[in-house]
Amino acid sequence: MAVVVLFGSETGTAEEVADKIAEVMTDHDVDVRDMLEYELSDIDTDDFHVIVCSTYGEGELPTGAGPFYDALVEDGPDLSGLRFAMFGLGDRVYEDTFNRGGEIIADKLVELGAQQVGEHARHDSSSNVKPKVQAAEWARDITALLIP
Repeated sequence: MAVVVLFGSETGTAEEVADKIAEVMTDHDVDVRDMLEYELSDIDTDDFHVIVCSTYGEGELPTGAGPFYDALVEDGPDLSGLRFAMFGLGDRVYEDTFNRGGEIIADKLVELGAQQVGEHARHDSSSNVKPKVQAAEWARDITALLIP
């Protein structure tokens, strides 16, 4: 099974996390892609998708995820059969909007028929846990769910 790791970032942390997730998922053919360069026509529902998305501003999507999300809203593709896992990045200091970026993307994917798999990871940049450390642990759990 192929795995597509998509990241949407503002400062680059989501890209670093996406690369770490790909390092852990060595049992699969993994392709790390920037949401800015990923077209809806690239989506293959046979591939498993891992979405890494930060939160920006007041609970908004980062610049790197905006166009992908806008295309989902405008085109409304049928994503039945698509399975995905979500790793969100945020800061609990902003408790009302903590990790909202990842939630926005996940909610839209589910609304379009995709199935979310595993725990929706929510990294807190105010914690002592480094995002790549949490991502590696989480990715091992997700990989275990992918074994046929």
